[in-house]
Amino acid sequence: PISFISLPWLSLPEPVLGKMKTVGTTGIAFWISVYMLCSSMLLLVNKLAIYFLKVPSFILFCQLAASAVFVKGAAIGGFIAVDDMSWNHLKPFSIVAGAFLATIFANMKTLQYANVETFIVFRACTPLALCVLDYIFLGRQLPNGRSIVCLLALALGAYGYVINDKTFEVRGYMWVGIWFVVFLFDMIFLKHATNTVKVKSNWTRVFYSNFLPCFPLVAMGLYSQEKPEWSTKGISILLLSCIMGLMMSYVSWMARSLISATAFSIVGNVCKFITIFVNCLIWDNHASARSIACLSVCLVAAFFYQQAPLREEVLQSPKKDVELAKTNLSGKNKE
Repeated sequence: PISFISLPWLSLPEPVLGKMKTVGTTGIAFWISVYMLCSSMLLLVNKLAIYFLKVPSFILFCQLAASAVFVKGAAIGGFIAVDDMSWNHLKPFSIVAGAFLATIFANMKTLQYANVETFIVFRACTPLALCVLDYIFLGRQLPNGRSIVCLLALALGAYGYVINDKTFEVRGYMWVGIWFVVFLFDMIFLKHATNTVKVKSNWTRVFYSNFLPCFPLVAMGLYSQEKPEWSTKGISILLLSCIMGLMMSYVSWMARSLISATAFSIVGNVCKFITIFVNCLIWDNHASARSIACLSVCLVAAFFYQQAPLREEVLQSPKKDVELAKTNLSGKNKE
């Protein structure tokens, strides 16, 4: 049994669950659990790859290109179903690719001008904005009282963690603000694309989201004039990172399709909090008892957060995102 199946925020409205023949509450919990595992492992593998090769843009390009080539090759071989290239897919997924690269760039600039602790605070606050955007753009209800308390506890817990860190310093407001806006757009638009762009299977999303960003990444790599430091260990870890990148791409799209943008952001936050928490337990002098207590508050708040259901008028309208989401969840085009 999967320990995450009891999490309250994994629940979906009954009318939606009733028509999801291939994905139920247990299935949702499974994909969320796999996503969290892949996210944590990929972070570690990427750190090792950058340490040995010293070329972050090249590593990212290899991961994306390898995923795109694998998916296309498997589709040609008849092992998986991938839609043929069309403008109906290129148009939305070009925006997806642009949002993906913009988020990465803004993230790098944020960490250049603001320390990691500042970034954690702003990252923890994103669900507060996303729950409103979910309501405005994606047909969700506003969070109930319990969920609002959980969202505030998440933000306050993260703030409590960083103010107990002696290196905390708020600076780089401009890039932090830019990252915040870009991140919100990325989360909302990718959820919208998941719900509205009809595909034969999740592999179509994986292909486009990896194939399209490769072209600007080549230009970025040439501009930065990166030179890899080749070694046997470096090549081995690079190959491992490509495999992990493919897994991460698939499970992240699956997880994104199953829960709201707000819940997906909370899952991302929990991954980071767990990483910090484990780091505090393994290494000495990384955080005080107060900091660990604040991280614990974040994890408890995430556990009790309850995903806002879709509004009644959205559930009753076959033309809304929810019907397309049902189609996407089954992995088949019902037209």
